[in-house]
Amino acid sequence: MALWGCGGPSFQSGIYRGHGVQYRVGDLGAGWSPLGVADHNDLAWSNDASQAIVQVNSTCAADSDVPLTALTNHLLIGFTEREIRSQETHPLDEREALVTNVNAKLDGVPRSLLLVVLKKDGCVYDMSLITPDDASLAAVRPAFENFVSEFHTVSPAQ
Repeated sequence: MALWGCGGPSFQSGIYRGHGVQYRVGDLGAGWSPLGVADHNDLAWSNDASQAIVQVNSTCAADSDVPLTALTNHLLIGFTEREIRSQETHPLDEREALVTNVNAKLDGVPRSLLLVVLKKDGCVYDMSLITPDDASLAAVRPAFENFVSEFHTVSPAQ
């Protein structure tokens, strides 16, 4: 799958290139369809069966050193009635990533989220799995965890 031709961001063979970053992500597997993202995300997919969405974003600012918890809280802006189910660090791409499972409401609608936030080489990478409930999250969590586990920043020569 190739997205965004003509010199803009691209996603090909599992590698995203754009906005001064290059990184690889894993395959979500069957049932996931790419979404158009405009300027909101680097990459996004939906799964109709589970009503789930996966989003990936990157932001680079060499002068920023914000804690992972604050970056995670930024992802939750607009959500109310937040209930952190778990929050722990895991190794990812030779760094420490903060993985947060949270139930919250967006405009009064319940959502179950799994958020992964990583800082590396002056950039912040966040990957989100958003589902309508815990059962949907449980159904697609293995695909998302595989997708995230293969995250790796890529040097321009690769």
